[in-house]
Amino acid sequence: MTAPLPVPGTPAAVPVLALGNILLVTLQGDLHDGMAEQLQQDITERIAHSSADGLVIDVSGVEIVDSFLGRVIAEIAASARLMAARTVLCGMRPAVAITLVELGLTLPGLETVLDAARALELFAQEPSGAAPDRSEGGT
Repeated sequence: MTAPLPVPGTPAAVPVLALGNILLVTLQGDLHDGMAEQLQQDITERIAHSSADGLVIDVSGVEIVDSFLGRVIAEIAASARLMAARTVLCGMRPAVAITLVELGLTLPGLETVLDAARALELFAQEPSGAAPDRSEGGT
């Protein structure tokens, strides 16, 4: 059975890749509201139906963030945490970080690192579910 073709004019889904017991999501360009909501649904379903205990959200391809996207990222992390999966956000550009601070979004419960390689190293260093001693700018 083949995957259904996307309907013209509808946004394509953001891929959620499995790397062992870690899910990797790479956000690219503008993430429209419908895509962000679908991503939240896709990630929680993947966590529920897999042995994933970690989630890496790579935002290096995101140039602009608004309050809605910031809230969705925080909600994804909160949902993952409730499902016993730890979330690490990586690749944040300085302009995105500044915008999040200006919007008053602190993204509680998210650890942050500079890039995806460091995020994966973080999971390799610490047992799943362990609270980190430190992170690179996490809140």
